[in-house]
Amino acid sequence: MMTTYKGTNKLITGIVFGVITFWLFAQAMVNVVPSVQADLGVSLEALNIAISLSALFSGMFIVAAGGLADKIGRKKITNIGLILSIIGSLCLVFAQGAVLLIIGRIIQGLSAACIMPATIALVKAYYEGADRQRALSFWSIGSWGGSGVCSFAGGAIATYMGWRWIFIFSIIFALLGMFLIKDTPESKGETSGAFKFDYAGLVIFIITMLALNVFIAFGADLGWTSPTTIILAAVAIVGAIVFFKVEKNKKIVLIDFSLFKNKPYAGATYSNFLLNAIAGTLVVANTYVQVGRGFTAFQSGMLSLGYLVAVLAMIRVGEKILQKVGAKKPMIWGTIITTIGVAMMGLTFLNDLTYTVAVFIGFALFGLGLGIYATPSTDTSVSNAPSNKVGEAAGIYKMASSLGGAFGVAISATVYSTMAAVTSIEFAATAGVIVNVIFGVLALLSIIIMVPQNAGKEKERGRVLKTEPQAS
Repeated sequence: MMTTYKGTNKLITGIVFGVITFWLFAQAMVNVVPSVQADLGVSLEALNIAISLSALFSGMFIVAAGGLADKIGRKKITNIGLILSIIGSLCLVFAQGAVLLIIGRIIQGLSAACIMPATIALVKAYYEGADRQRALSFWSIGSWGGSGVCSFAGGAIATYMGWRWIFIFSIIFALLGMFLIKDTPESKGETSGAFKFDYAGLVIFIITMLALNVFIAFGADLGWTSPTTIILAAVAIVGAIVFFKVEKNKKIVLIDFSLFKNKPYAGATYSNFLLNAIAGTLVVANTYVQVGRGFTAFQSGMLSLGYLVAVLAMIRVGEKILQKVGAKKPMIWGTIITTIGVAMMGLTFLNDLTYTVAVFIGFALFGLGLGIYATPSTDTSVSNAPSNKVGEAAGIYKMASSLGGAFGVAISATVYSTMAAVTSIEFAATAGVIVNVIFGVLALLSIIIMVPQNAGKEKERGRVLKTEPQAS
């Protein structure tokens, strides 16, 4: 859609406000588990699945929402996302039990699925050259900065105002975002013919992901050999097989599996999924220091400040390393540093002061590693996609981020709560952290095996489409 409109600082601000409704406020739930549980009287298992639902639903619908944004309008889908964010936050503000809590988290996930691809598309539509790079940098700061400060902000708000105020602030920022983008003209993608969408694939995908997530989160409560658990596992396995076969033989697909024939793209996407799964560390570490070490939510949030500083400081550094030595080395370095940082949080045998220092350093290394990894990984994934499928490839890469976070939280929380029921809380926390170390090792292997040495080097970049960094 042709337009003479040029993006403004007002639009950038509105976009950032929209992005943080998910990355800052919705994600702040990871640090207020004890407060929410005590207030609502819900089980830890129900609360953990509620936390993971936002990322799960974001991951399930983000590719579909991106396609709709191209067809019916990116501003329109952004506004729909902001409205959904307000509705989801209201559900949480008025929640008195598990029902509104779960509904609100689902709606927040749908909100994020709309906002993320639509706002990136608006940036690409209305900014050029250096202005576009600047706008995308602010988008990344909203995402990375939001996810970095969410633990601290959530803890501070919960401690001094009450956890519901987190979502009152989210409503305020969503309203401000809508106001700031209201004068922006609509933007649509170039299309020919009638709009077609893979509804059957989406339905199969949703059923499969829900069955798998419920199996992971509730398997221990239901009993791993109970009929319900076995049925859930069967639905997940059969659904995955059917989805792959259905998608493989159609022209209009939800996920184009041929993209994964490109090893660099596959390696970047797999490692992105696994490193986002390490987000489960946040739930385990924050819950343990509050329940096991007597920290307030605010104090546990303070432990993650090193993450915020490190991840924001290293995003541009990762970009410079990419330009100097290619993508593989910084992806490997970042993954190793992140995994070491996570492992430090599992040293629960240490005394209070020493463990507190270890967790603070662990969070800092966590952020340091992810900051180095982020830009080279995104560049590798999108630059290795066919030019006519860059948007779809980016959508799948972002979907890997959301689904990785959802399953990482569900698996880590399940291991933690299951072990806490039969052994000491210290050992349970260590076991939960070990799960995330395994994710880090698997991410490292996917990079070593699949990403070539010359990925991302300047001499190669002239032959591929240059891309902008996104948040993990």
